[in-house]
Amino acid sequence: MDFSGTPQRGPEFLVLPIMREVRGPADDTVDVTLVPVAGEGGQEQLVALAFTSVPRLVEAMGERQPWVVLPTGEVGDALRDSEARAVLVDPQLVVNAE
Repeated sequence: MDFSGTPQRGPEFLVLPIMREVRGPADDTVDVTLVPVAGEGGQEQLVALAFTSVPRLVEAMGERQPWVVLPTGEVGDALRDSEARAVLVDPQLVVNAE
């Protein structure tokens, strides 16, 4: 898995948007938000989004977006069984682009 956009001296933790709010410790599994992006050769691939702070996530995705915080070193392991092929750190999301 590639870590696209990860700073050379990365943050200790990353904030990942998730599909629904976690309400308790009953299950450690969360559904991380994956988005399609054009990969090499124009083929679409799924990537996980990650942010270096909660304010950056809120700026990009809104204050109602549920999220989890993971140590940066554990993100790859956490996504191992997902369909994510990369992690995009601090993406600049564009809404209603024409």
